[in-house]
Amino acid sequence: MTTAREIMTGGARCVAAHDSAADAARKLKEFQVGALPICGENNRLVGVLTDRDIVVKVLGEGLDPAEVEAGTLAQGEAVTIGADDDAEEIFATMTRHKVHRLPVIDGNDLVGMIALADVARGLTAPEAGLLIEALSSD
Repeated sequence: MTTAREIMTGGARCVAAHDSAADAARKLKEFQVGALPICGENNRLVGVLTDRDIVVKVLGEGLDPAEVEAGTLAQGEAVTIGADDDAEEIFATMTRHKVHRLPVIDGNDLVGMIALADVARGLTAPEAGLLIEALSSD
């Protein structure tokens, strides 16, 4: 069975919890990604920041992106997947938590990110369709 390590995008880069939303936006552009893990003290994962978070929670609220810290945009505990977990576990975790991206953890270390497209490539066509359907429903 395909594991998270096999389908993830390795070398995930973090935005620091104390970086501004403006800094995070620049990193999103520089790395050409739609989401970045948010890392706090001791490089510990505290959440995931998306481009949508910046638009809706910062710009949409009329806040100054230079003043809003990235860490304040994290919601609840970070949802992650183990590097050796299989595609079925990734599917289940994404579906259960209604997330499109998962940080991949090996022990306590962040080793990559998995996006919905990565999982869809690692699943059969019917499974991929079920995942997309599950994430699209309320």
